[in-house]
Amino acid sequence: MAPVSVRRVLISESVDPCCKTILQENGIEVTERQNMSKDELIAQIKDYDGLVVRSATKVTADVIDAASSLKVIGRAGTGVDNVDVDVATKKGIIVMNTPSGNTISAAELTCTLLMSLSRLVPQAVMSMKAENWDRKKFMGAELYGKTLGIVGLGRIGKEVSTRMQSFGMRTIGYDPITPPEVSASWGVEQMSLEELWPQCDYITVHTPLMPATTGLLNDSSFAKCKRGVKVVNCARGGIIDEAALLRALESGQCGGAGLDVFVEEPPKNWALVKHPNVISCPHLGASTKEAQARCGQDIALQIVDMVKGKALVGAVNAQVLASTFTPDSQKWIVLGEAMGRVLKACSSSKQPYAQVHITTQGDCLKKSAGFLSSAAVVGLLSEGSENGPNLIKKSHSDVNGANAACVVEVSVNGSIYKALGSVQAEVPVLLELNGSVFRQPVPLSGNLLFFKAAASPQLLPSLTGVLAAAGVEMDYFSASAASDGDQWYCMGVQSLLGDLGSLKPLVKEAAQLTV
Repeated sequence: MAPVSVRRVLISESVDPCCKTILQENGIEVTERQNMSKDELIAQIKDYDGLVVRSATKVTADVIDAASSLKVIGRAGTGVDNVDVDVATKKGIIVMNTPSGNTISAAELTCTLLMSLSRLVPQAVMSMKAENWDRKKFMGAELYGKTLGIVGLGRIGKEVSTRMQSFGMRTIGYDPITPPEVSASWGVEQMSLEELWPQCDYITVHTPLMPATTGLLNDSSFAKCKRGVKVVNCARGGIIDEAALLRALESGQCGGAGLDVFVEEPPKNWALVKHPNVISCPHLGASTKEAQARCGQDIALQIVDMVKGKALVGAVNAQVLASTFTPDSQKWIVLGEAMGRVLKACSSSKQPYAQVHITTQGDCLKKSAGFLSSAAVVGLLSEGSENGPNLIKKSHSDVNGANAACVVEVSVNGSIYKALGSVQAEVPVLLELNGSVFRQPVPLSGNLLFFKAAASPQLLPSLTGVLAAAGVEMDYFSASAASDGDQWYCMGVQSLLGDLGSLKPLVKEAAQLTV
């Protein structure tokens, strides 16, 4: 990859001193300024090429717009929900994090809260400090033989499962990304959320905060749980609906909660924190000396490697990856992401993915499986996921005389979706979809309408009639080379169809997207 020029870095929060030391030892000027207001950050950021933050600094669109020289935003920690990644991407700014830096610390705090909930340790401590000796008031329960539901089976979820199994707990879980056979190797049985809720004595969440996970535990899901279920959140505030949690605690449906994170930090409404069955901490998941040293070191080394052109590690916005590789690689990264998006659109009704396999072909792509995999995952998981890389299998096919190409294959609830693409005349194109080889390569840009139907002379006239009735103009049509059976077709259109249902009488499957 090409080096990225970063001469001055601003560290806006308390990060382990090794971060500053490593950056300075590699010729980068470092300024540390903590507790800045948003206006102060906006005033300062224009003078820096890099910004290092933890979770408190909100790197909003306003901050990014003011950052005329910014090349990289480094998050010394796991999540990046305090960074407007979309705006950063549009401005060509690399956003990176250190996903493994605080894994152990966050997992250990989760286990601590689970144990504290089972034995009421914090409440007993406070009672003793008030000079009370009340043994009967703090009757607890063993963890042995109980069922722990783990929602989110990435790095932290895995570490929690192995630790709590040592207490004799049964561990079950849910994750739309991690294949069930992988989690089974750690002793976690995967199932749907509908199956998981009623089995759990304890539930812990370890997902990113995004629309699909906001309010994941709410009034409806609490009602499906065992009465007295205990919950833990050391991930992100908002995954558990705080108002619903308080109602469940007051009714007894929830028997206790261990909370390290909140929607607002610090909380403005303290009713939940003050509930007698709630154990809470001020966001301490990564607050260990070891985690801070690890995160500080990791983010500094990642920035240094990027500056020297050695590697790009921990980048969460793959579109920016393209600008850091050679111009030739950039076209293939665009192809990988576009193919991922096509398969996401075609398989959206059958998620979650069980497995994703990326295969490269041709001598020029022998060393490209890594960045093509990252690009394809971004296309498949456009809403984001810390756990994305866990599902990837990568390989290279040495076929004599094979033209350079990329194959992306996804397994979804027993169905296989497969795309073959390449770069022709500098343009990323789709050559094949689910066994249908297109007569003309499909340019992966603009508005695309894919559909599966039986080959018929009346198919194209009938479809153009439906499009015309909806006011949608067709730019081009690419049919399958096969002339019989069910085949996939593609249309380039001026605008997306308002209702795919209008195609149902004519096609068996349909999907559309803008690339």
